[in-house]
Amino acid sequence: MPSIHGLLIRNGEGTPLGQYVPSGKFGRIFPALQPLLPPLAALEELGRAMKDANPADPKGDNEDIPAGYTYLGQFIDHDITFDTTPIQEVLVDPLALHNVRTPALDLDCVYGRGPADQPYLYQLPPNDALFVIGNTSGVQSGGNLKVRPSLPFDLPRGAQGLAVIGDPRNDENIIVAQLHLAFLRFHNKVVEGLKAGTIKPPPSATQDSLFQQARKLVIWHYQWIVLHDFLGRLVDKKVLGDVLEKGRSFYLPEGDPFIPVEFAAAAYRLGHSMVREAYDFNEVFTFKDGPNKIVPATLALLFRFSGRSGTSVPIPSNWIIDWRRFFKFAGDGVTAGLSRKLDPFLAPTLSEIPDHGVLPGLNLAIANLKRGRSLGLPSGQNVARRMRIEPLSPKDIAKGPDGAVAEKHNLHLETPLWYYILKEAEVRGNSKRLGPVGSRILSEVFVGLLELDTSSFLASNPQWQPTLPSAKAGEFEMTDLLKFAGDLSPINDLNNILT
Repeated sequence: MPSIHGLLIRNGEGTPLGQYVPSGKFGRIFPALQPLLPPLAALEELGRAMKDANPADPKGDNEDIPAGYTYLGQFIDHDITFDTTPIQEVLVDPLALHNVRTPALDLDCVYGRGPADQPYLYQLPPNDALFVIGNTSGVQSGGNLKVRPSLPFDLPRGAQGLAVIGDPRNDENIIVAQLHLAFLRFHNKVVEGLKAGTIKPPPSATQDSLFQQARKLVIWHYQWIVLHDFLGRLVDKKVLGDVLEKGRSFYLPEGDPFIPVEFAAAAYRLGHSMVREAYDFNEVFTFKDGPNKIVPATLALLFRFSGRSGTSVPIPSNWIIDWRRFFKFAGDGVTAGLSRKLDPFLAPTLSEIPDHGVLPGLNLAIANLKRGRSLGLPSGQNVARRMRIEPLSPKDIAKGPDGAVAEKHNLHLETPLWYYILKEAEVRGNSKRLGPVGSRILSEVFVGLLELDTSSFLASNPQWQPTLPSAKAGEFEMTDLLKFAGDLSPINDLNNILT
């Protein structure tokens, strides 16, 4: 349903070119497409069928995407979107929703408003170009592996245990919290390199302050990771290459960039399918056998060790992450854990999320389907036809136990967009990456956010390449960022072990 507030611009043939969206609001890529409004009972039954029946089966792992990219995706989401409105069952105009985050890959979730406006995020002058780093608990950790207390590997925290960071959502589970910490440490290492003269500032920032030089270097390397490492793993590379080479065809904002609901409420919720039921977090908290194992790092436990849960913070030292188990580092002798396949099935815990103080109890699949309905998202088939992509056949949709439920309610004919994109990944992406519709939405939005941000490397210096050390010349991946930040596995550092 087109927004009555959006200004739809058309070319001479009557083809929609884009939508005018006021700053700070969500919008639509396809404002002219009719919403799909299935009965709520049908969505509830379909959502219940989207539960992984064998969450520990390695056949359900995606060997192409290490587990860390699931939470990098969550971190990126927190950088570009923050919708505080509750899930509703009535139609909601996206222009009535306020996006608290800037729709730009600018790490405002990390930097906040900078040391002048939010000095509590930064160290005291003359070191105010550096972030404050928190310490782990002062109480000695348990288990066979005795890790020293009070190590500098937690987020900075206030008296109530809540993280003092640019976006409190990055303290909702311990993996994304440790990822946020990695970006704080990465920035601080860049500052140290600039001060020592071992790192050169960007050519356009030579007259800037030390903080601004470091911030630009960090953001540009982060943007490179998002575009070439993260997105390059999730989408069809031919689609991404086509968008970069020939330009965008569908995400065409008139004015400021905005986050489309087809992206935020459907395509980018692919990460929910990638979540594992348990993780090989470090040698203490793992589902793998070992002499120092205490218990598996279950999904429920990961949410307990966070300020937003109200428990277990500052984190004990034995809950410092081992990044080698989340990203593939060449020659490190550790096998990185994997994300789950891109398909319509979610980890059982996500199907029965308890009320633990962060989120009310809910079934995430049902919540996503209802959210898409309340936002008036079109069917996946209609989006595919608008993109001139051959839609999945009703037979394709109807495959599997989930598909049988979709067929029961005629949702195999016109399918909710989020479910369609996951089904398309399963059928046309071999469950390893997104299919053509999902790939096109993600590619166009991410490329668009960079092209429409005049300070991004893609808009201001498209020939730029990463300048910080990397495993491969001219490339920069998440593993390079983590290696530069240092301390990939602090609990295995002999200096941190009590003898």
